[in-house]
Amino acid sequence: MELWNLYQNNYLIVFVFLCLGVILPVVALFLGKLLRPYKPYDTKYTTYESGIEPFHDSRVQFNVRYYIFALMFVIFDVETVFLYPWAVAYEKLGIFALIEMLIFVFMLVIGLVYAWKKKVLKWI
Repeated sequence: MELWNLYQNNYLIVFVFLCLGVILPVVALFLGKLLRPYKPYDTKYTTYESGIEPFHDSRVQFNVRYYIFALMFVIFDVETVFLYPWAVAYEKLGIFALIEMLIFVFMLVIGLVYAWKKKVLKWI
């Protein structure tokens, strides 16, 4: 019975944090809307470019290659973050973790070679 109560308490703690994670931002946004000054007028809703009137459409079409390049950077940057804790605890993890990390790095290299062959890493 004591194990059952411990099990329920763990879920209760998760539920409390989940509720706090939802309620606190909602309350903060509501209080911000309630307390902010509200004085609308037309000049606030115009497009602003360094104090001068805009002279063309602000929607400029970019090459999709820039977005793919940025996504590739984010993917490989995040994957290197996964390598750091492994490197810190390498001595405690043993040979099994080394093999797992080598497989992980090999999969990253396969992705990098694939992106290189598809010329995703070409800037222009």
